Amino acid sequence: MSDLNPLSQNFTIKSLLKFSFPTILMMLFMGLYTVVDTIFVARFVDTNALSALNIVCPVINLIVGLGTMIATGGSAIVARKMGTGEQSRAAQDFTLIISAGILLGGLIAVLGTVFIDRIVWGLGASSILFPYCKEYLFILLLFTPASILQVLFQNLIVTAGRPEMGMVLGISAGIVNILLDYIFMVPFHMGIKGAAFGTGIGYMIPAVIGLWFFSAKRGSLHFRKPVIDFSVLAESCTNGFSEMVSQAATAVTTFLFNRIMMKLLGENGVAAITIIIYTQFLLSALYIGFSMGVAPVISYNYGKQDEKQLKNVFSICMRFIVFVSVTVFAMAFIFGSPLVCVFAEKGTPVYEIARNGFLIFPFSFLFCGLNIFTSATFTALSNGKLSAILSFLRTFGLITVLLLTLPNLLGVTGVWLAVPIAELITMVVALVFLYKNREKYHYA
Repeated sequence: MSDLNPLSQNFTIKSLLKFSFPTILMMLFMGLYTVVDTIFVARFVDTNALSALNIVCPVINLIVGLGTMIATGGSAIVARKMGTGEQSRAAQDFTLIISAGILLGGLIAVLGTVFIDRIVWGLGASSILFPYCKEYLFILLLFTPASILQVLFQNLIVTAGRPEMGMVLGISAGIVNILLDYIFMVPFHMGIKGAAFGTGIGYMIPAVIGLWFFSAKRGSLHFRKPVIDFSVLAESCTNGFSEMVSQAATAVTTFLFNRIMMKLLGENGVAAITIIIYTQFLLSALYIGFSMGVAPVISYNYGKQDEKQLKNVFSICMRFIVFVSVTVFAMAFIFGSPLVCVFAEKGTPVYEIARNGFLIFPFSFLFCGLNIFTSATFTALSNGKLSAILSFLRTFGLITVLLLTLPNLLGVTGVWLAVPIAELITMVVALVFLYKNREKYHYA
């Protein structure tokens, strides 16, 4: 059976890390090229363009959130049906999910371009930042279907038992994005439009290759004529809703971060928080990639009712998360100055603000790994409710309350403390959920 489906093997810590490594590397590389976008804009355009990236970031968060909601929720359904031996129906549901993603992307692209002025002003762009924001967002909206397909294939290629394929797609897209960023922004002097085109074309690579790969009928998971079953789409959205909550919450909190830093420190403050947010995405990519990589394994063994293997996989995951959390925290704390220096020259106001943030913000990495993995685990177990609660707490509920209170008491220090405190409280809740549900799902 393990020869037919890699998800069914008896995992050891070595084989599980080997299985999830391509997804981890893919996410790290995605984080890297997202950060490179920001670096190029900061270095080859100006700080106003850097601030504009963060102003429109909430729209990008929502697009990614919708794609991730369908992808993670749908992946759990497909993996579960594969685990119960329903290979044909799993392929039909897979095709339905991909089709829904393409339609959703097209709808967002049309509505977004029609109402783009209202969207940009609503996000709080000043008259100076408006042209930057509109240019960047308009181009990215045109690539929305490809963006959603990229997210779908990143998840579902792992479910198909081909995580190495996902790694190749992610790295290829990243390399193309970085090269095009340089070409468009330096020799061609396209400014922020160059960054948008580089990112959009980067989306196209995994989207096109993914369509080709699943059309070629390799393995048990490939395109088949779908059954139009709205309950599958509803379950995908419900089960993956926590991931949508996470991205939507990130959109709102990014908006709050921008407004508060603009009030406290002006445009330099917005540029500094942009550096922190994008660096956080890079360093969190390890947790996200690992959780994405092991989620299909958890779903498969849960559907197969293999309690022994489920407990084994869960135990390995928890040990890995603890080790990585301490390592990432140490790296972020020690190498904070060099990271900030890549974005802003040493001694500038933006550098000093961001560097001070890196003395406090890295404490969040001690806690967020467990929170991300626990949320992904409950999604994989088809318990979207608990997953959504955790995502809501760590990415919106607690951060919003803390951002609206701590800066009034502690100034900028309160801004830096909001995320670590929110992650710490969420970790306590996550541990309670894991303990109370151990008998229901038999992962411990």
